[in-house]
Amino acid sequence: MDVVPLLSLDVRLQNNNQGEILMEKWADYLISAVRYDSDHQHITHLKVHEDKGDKVGDGKAYSRQAVVDAINSGNTFVTIYKDDGKWQKGQKVIVIKVNGVSYLKTMDNNKEEDNLENLPEF
Repeated sequence: MDVVPLLSLDVRLQNNNQGEILMEKWADYLISAVRYDSDHQHITHLKVHEDKGDKVGDGKAYSRQAVVDAINSGNTFVTIYKDDGKWQKGQKVIVIKVNGVSYLKTMDNNKEEDNLENLPEF
C-alpha cells in the first residue's frame, strides 16, 4: 500500500468514487486499521478512508503524524470496523498530549501511548 503525503490527503480522498454504503456521515475520515513499528510499540501508519456520507471511500495509508496534523487542523476521525460485512462506526479519534508528545486515542487515559489497539493491523 502506498503512503500518501499529508498535503494530498484531502485532494486524493475527494477523487475516490468507490466504497460501501453508510447510513450517515460519521466524520471527515475513518480509520479501519493500523501499522506498528518493528518493536510493535508505536503506530507508524493508519489506513484512512474518506467518509462520503453514503459510502466509505477506499483506504489509503497515511503516516501517524499526518493524521495527528489533520486532527489538529480541525478534521474529524472515527474508527470503523466490519460486522457481517458492513462497516460499523467505532469511536471518535482524538489527539492527546502527554509529556509534550501527541498520541492518537479514543479516550484520554493519560498514558504515553496510542490506544487504537482494537483495530486490525495492515
